[in-house]
Amino acid sequence: MISKTVFFSCTLVVGFLSPAFSFAAPDAEIGWDSVPGILARIKAPEFPAHDFDITKFGAVAGGADCTDAIEQAIAACNKAGGGRVVVPAGEWLSGAIHLLSNVNLHISEGATLKFNPDLAKYLPNVLTRIGGIECFNYSPLIYAFEQENIAITGKGILDGGASFENWWGWTKRGKRVDEGQTSGERLNDMERRHVPVEQRVFGAGQYHRPNFIQPFRCKNVLIEGITIHNSPNWEVNPVYCTNVTVRSVKIDTHGPNNDGCDPDSCRDVLIEDCVFDTGDDCIAIKSGLNDDGRRVGLPSENIIIRNCVMKDGHGGVVLGSEISGGVRNVFVENCKMDSPSLDRALRFKSNAQRGGVLENVFLRNIEIGRVAEAIVTVDYLYGEGAKGPYKPVVRNVHLQNVTSQSSPRVLWIVGFPGAVVDGIEFVDCAFKGVETAEVMTNAADIHFRNTTIEPVKKARSLNSPEAKSEKK
Repeated sequence: MISKTVFFSCTLVVGFLSPAFSFAAPDAEIGWDSVPGILARIKAPEFPAHDFDITKFGAVAGGADCTDAIEQAIAACNKAGGGRVVVPAGEWLSGAIHLLSNVNLHISEGATLKFNPDLAKYLPNVLTRIGGIECFNYSPLIYAFEQENIAITGKGILDGGASFENWWGWTKRGKRVDEGQTSGERLNDMERRHVPVEQRVFGAGQYHRPNFIQPFRCKNVLIEGITIHNSPNWEVNPVYCTNVTVRSVKIDTHGPNNDGCDPDSCRDVLIEDCVFDTGDDCIAIKSGLNDDGRRVGLPSENIIIRNCVMKDGHGGVVLGSEISGGVRNVFVENCKMDSPSLDRALRFKSNAQRGGVLENVFLRNIEIGRVAEAIVTVDYLYGEGAKGPYKPVVRNVHLQNVTSQSSPRVLWIVGFPGAVVDGIEFVDCAFKGVETAEVMTNAADIHFRNTTIEPVKKARSLNSPEAKSEKK
């Protein structure tokens, strides 16, 4: 087993090199016919039929910290060639868990793996990406660095232990650190000044919350069956990963920035049969912030989302806002979205500092109940707005057989001159209960084919036979 201290030393050497893979050139033509080829590359890892029960390594349920026992079980499983590290029924307390290749961390039905709020349990720092910027910070609660064939499975519960008494409380204004800056301001300033990644050191004495689950530069990742509560920050956040499956995961956590699943500069990702009830975006696809995202230069691509349920959240499926590396080839089908606290169904958010090309986005067979703002929003004035040289692009977006029952509007598009919002198409869609007018600023090519927009109050034409009969 590599100790955590040595692990940190290793990341200092390789953490700021170019990522281990590059993205293929985009297909000449992309559409639903591309999905079978993408799915053929997405294969969940398989594991030897060997179980490593954490109690055999000294874990005790009921409040004793089990971090060392879980670490030993993972090391033994990895050394033996792989298998399952089993967390049996009961409540277990742990600090940061670092997965190794060929290890399936299995949370059994009836088990709750709860994470210790003691900050020391998430040190030493590891290489991570916070809000689209690479740095060194507290370890995510479950982390893997450059591993292959890893999984988190089972019908048990992962409880991040976050509350406003610990992690969530860091969002309050006034947490000032170096030179009067907040930790967020300090990291953003480092990004703007192009400070080398190895010098962007946070962790102890700073206030950057770690994400819950973060495989970093990993291949062949499976997250299946688990329920997640009380995440410190984003919940399922693969970074620079290929071949990722997130299946039958239930996320119910309403803390600040509790995004459900954030593929970040990842390729070939399947998200299916999941339930999202979140304090932020349900699914948010990302690819780095500003110059740091452009430095890494990896888009997220080939993302398939199907058979999911989106409840509370800022958006059902979101592209952005840390999107400077671009996103392409996103397919969403057979999903249900419904909550008065779900703001939008499909959301694009960027600005002239973040930029990014967001293209080839396809939705079909989507049932929407109520959303709070609009069915589709494109917001180029997010954050810094039009001030910057990197004008964002949204293009080639297709919605087919998308229905809704209630929304203020269908479209809320706010761009600015020179930025592109182009090629959004609605086919065979029906939007009922629309309350007010559409908002479109600097939108180019928007098409509706065989699509109905039905207002809450029945519209009447002054020239229709019905209107004329009423005047008599």
